[in-house]
Amino acid sequence: MDRTLTDRPRKILRLSGADIESFLQGLVTNDLDAMGDRLLYAALLTPQGKYIADFFLCRDGDDILLDADAEQCPALVTRLGMYKLRADVTIEVTDLFLHRGTDAVPADGFADPRAEGLGWRAYRTTEQADDTVNWTAVYVEHGVPSAGVELSADSYILENGFERLNGVDFRKGCYVGQEVTARMKHKTELRKGLAVVAISGETAVGTAITREGRPVGTVFSQANGRALAYLRFDRAGDGMLAETAKIKLL
Repeated sequence: MDRTLTDRPRKILRLSGADIESFLQGLVTNDLDAMGDRLLYAALLTPQGKYIADFFLCRDGDDILLDADAEQCPALVTRLGMYKLRADVTIEVTDLFLHRGTDAVPADGFADPRAEGLGWRAYRTTEQADDTVNWTAVYVEHGVPSAGVELSADSYILENGFERLNGVDFRKGCYVGQEVTARMKHKTELRKGLAVVAISGETAVGTAITREGRPVGTVFSQANGRALAYLRFDRAGDGMLAETAKIKLL
């Protein structure tokens, strides 16, 4: 049985105005100059470097579409509005729907920039009715965290694989939370983080992982005998349990 909250609904925002490029460039973790006609994966952080939201960006004529978790959208719109000040930027919720698949990228689609094997995304005026992909299994296989599941207000993006998933650029200029993120990259060794593990048995998303009676981390999305787990690497090893489910490093 697959256990996850991966398939939470999405909302598509439209950002328009003369200042959208400079506005977003000073806020998000990735470099808009590298977007071109591709899909860009990025996040918005607090000044302390903590996660607020992750999303995809793409151009639509002179505008930019922002594909985000639906539950995060109201707070995201509010936060973007706080930063907007007098910038010529308009933020609107669209009636577009996310379509996705793992077959060939359609003419109106974009390859998912996070990793090969994650398929494509497209934004259309009708709902998708033919999505039969087990996205939980796909995300677990590729170590992809999801908003509201592995990613929370306590998350740091580097501990959740954003560098590996092409969601952060260390060469661009300043953005909100950049100082903390850069320091984690260049001055510290990550002692905690997201990992793909083998799981034998079933347990609820969010179950604590222990080893020899000591807390090790938390297990999240699960599929096909694997799971995403947030671990303290110095405590991880043989004999990990999430209640009765056995957890093993891969």
